Amino acid sequence: MSSIFTPARLKAVRWALGGAALALVPSAGAAATRECAQSPSRTIEVCVTVDQGRALYTVARGGRPVIAPSALGLSFAGEAAPRFAAITAVRRHSVDNSWEQPWGEERVIRDRHNELALTLSGDTALNRNPTVVFRIFDDGLGFRYLYDGIQAGRAVQVTGDSTSFHPVGEYQAWWYDGLGQERDEYLYTQTDARRITLAETPLTLRRSDGLHLSFHEAGLVDFPSMLLAGDGAGALTARLMPWPDGVLAKKTGPFATPWRTILIGDTAAALADSRIELNLNEPNKLGDVSWVKPGKYVGIWWEMHLQKSTWGSGPTHGANNANVRRYIDFAAKYGFDGVLVEGWNEGWDGDWIANGDKFSFTRSYPDFDLPALSAYARSRGVRIIGHNETGGGVENYERQLEQAMALYERNGVSVVKTGYVRHSGDIVDAAGGKQWFAGQYMVRHHLKVAQVAARHRIAIDAHEPVKDTGLRRTYPNMLSREGARGQEFNAWGRPTNPPEHMTILPFTRLLGGPMDFTPGIFDLTFGKEKLEERVQSTLATQLAEYVVVYSPVHMAADLPENYEANPRAFQFIRDVPTDWDISRTLQGEIGDFVVVARRQRGGEDWYLGAITDENGRDVAQPLTFLEPGRTYEAQIYRDGPNADFRTNPQDLLIERKQVTAADTLSVHLAPGGGAAIRFKLLR
Repeated sequence: MSSIFTPARLKAVRWALGGAALALVPSAGAAATRECAQSPSRTIEVCVTVDQGRALYTVARGGRPVIAPSALGLSFAGEAAPRFAAITAVRRHSVDNSWEQPWGEERVIRDRHNELALTLSGDTALNRNPTVVFRIFDDGLGFRYLYDGIQAGRAVQVTGDSTSFHPVGEYQAWWYDGLGQERDEYLYTQTDARRITLAETPLTLRRSDGLHLSFHEAGLVDFPSMLLAGDGAGALTARLMPWPDGVLAKKTGPFATPWRTILIGDTAAALADSRIELNLNEPNKLGDVSWVKPGKYVGIWWEMHLQKSTWGSGPTHGANNANVRRYIDFAAKYGFDGVLVEGWNEGWDGDWIANGDKFSFTRSYPDFDLPALSAYARSRGVRIIGHNETGGGVENYERQLEQAMALYERNGVSVVKTGYVRHSGDIVDAAGGKQWFAGQYMVRHHLKVAQVAARHRIAIDAHEPVKDTGLRRTYPNMLSREGARGQEFNAWGRPTNPPEHMTILPFTRLLGGPMDFTPGIFDLTFGKEKLEERVQSTLATQLAEYVVVYSPVHMAADLPENYEANPRAFQFIRDVPTDWDISRTLQGEIGDFVVVARRQRGGEDWYLGAITDENGRDVAQPLTFLEPGRTYEAQIYRDGPNADFRTNPQDLLIERKQVTAADTLSVHLAPGGGAAIRFKLLR
């Protein structure tokens, strides 16, 4: 990609900065065609040019360049890299409609875009006439490749992806190295974007003038996950997670790739409120999904991370009948929908990560009675949330998948949390090859799990997953997933998550979709003296996470006794919904702070969460999101006067005041602190 900007090419490429569109002037004598299209409000323009054998695209916003000429196209085994001669067909289409999510951060999603589809003339058999489809929204775009000309049933192998992104200007980037052994469970680093080596997506950049970009993909089905490789000069090129034999993707014709997406906004908040990822996915394929229920849960999980009990069998086994009943009773008493039970099934004894192929997903340990406990839970208005840790033994899991889901359906288990705790690149397939955690093999597997589960009316909460790309629209039982460094790192202390982590996630990982972060820890130190060995937040932050971190299923992750010891703070967790009519990111700077407001689905109350990094700050928030002319009681849970995540994380102040949409609410956030507010409609 860097070759585009050699000195000779720089003389041939001129940018028209003063006009309404971005003009690319090809080099003298080159045979080139060019087509452009704009977003519905003419905010964004995309131009595609075929020049000197390459297909290139550019993006401008408000007449100014955002993406410099960047390459398009795939290469296949048995053929040379294609050279394109012309654009042979152009199709244009406009869409402006709305659709309703069965659950989500927003009930009604508007899909307003202009589509530009261009057929290219190439010089190889498989690249004879591929089509590139752009969908251009006012806040970004997506594009993908269609290989409709490949004969039905013909097997092909993708060996190269030329897709690139060349942002114009100087950028800061928030990223971590792709292909790490711990998958996506890393802290973000902020650097000059030119220092990116290999980054996972969503990859978010901020330009020196304040423009924000995020690169990702949508509709990732039967294709490897895309990483972005930097060239040291600011350009980024797609790198797909390969098969063990080096092939990137194994397809049969005809086929389409996932969408490559670019979000563009003046602020970080604008990126967070984009719905492009959802709009680029296909509509619901499951039909009636009324059985998919958002909610909150408790469970046998945190106690294991604190080493108070174990996943494996024996005298400290956590998933025993008496302990599960205790959690069921707690859930029923305080209005929780579910109880997660980890470690219930055979296979946890010994080195379960190395022996993932030994797990049984139908046989429980002797001290766990699934039918009896499920019946007891139902009698108390609670559901058991199942747990299928595979240890990366994917083939073992798939052999048992149908039988396991049938068992859970018979026992009223309507949600299953899956897990794939194994080093990336070390998942063994049926042929003995070692697979990356988000290569095509695993992308296929995760979709298969969701499809089998759907046949049994079961939703999936995937941990150690393939990244979210909006597939929850197509398969609404893909309820939530992890895919980032979560709360459990705060128990392990090696080291724990710093405060800025929670102010980065809303503008990076969460741009892809919901995250099961497991918030709500009340005992923030659990006997640890060193800061890096305990939760680095205040109590108010733990409450605010329920609003800031979107997930249709949220866990009250701490031990029941810690909640009962602090009932006033616990009330917010009991009150806060997980399903919303409207969501708005009101303020925020990546890595500094974030303020989010959401209105509960089917109700009139609003909830607000604010979180800061290690620096205390005062936040003045206009309440214009509230309905004008109505009065609300603001139930405020905020940092107390002495709160500090380092010295006094438990200091919490709870207060109430009446407010309207005409008011501005000022809240002090302590270092590592936050605020959680319920706006209860009064009249």
